[in-house]
Amino acid sequence: MVRLSLRDDLPFVSIALTHRGVTIVVPEVLVDTGAASTVVNADIASQVGIVAERTDRLRTLRGVGGHEYVFVRQVDRLAVGQVGVAAFDIEVGEMDYGFEISAILGMDFLRRAGAIIDLRHLRLELVG
Repeated sequence: MVRLSLRDDLPFVSIALTHRGVTIVVPEVLVDTGAASTVVNADIASQVGIVAERTDRLRTLRGVGGHEYVFVRQVDRLAVGQVGVAAFDIEVGEMDYGFEISAILGMDFLRRAGAIIDLRHLRLELVG
């Protein structure tokens, strides 16, 4: 069980991102059941050596705020608290949404991790 924090009435957590054996803790990650995929800010991703390469798959994300181009990269592990998903694909982009955000934890992770979101008690339980 992980505590959710609210900022502007939106739920946030921290995640641990591991790529090529290097792990960083990423704060200010929006838990977003309206997002199909997990997106990490390019500046944050570069801290573990994730930068765009010619062979990367490119995608266009579309949302309420417009669209954004991202590239896809598989990481060793993405975790919230003690529960993680190995060999997980993230999308990496600029994430210029008009407010400070490090990443979006999308439905791809939430479903694979068996997330139960308790908004009354501001808890995120992951059952793996």
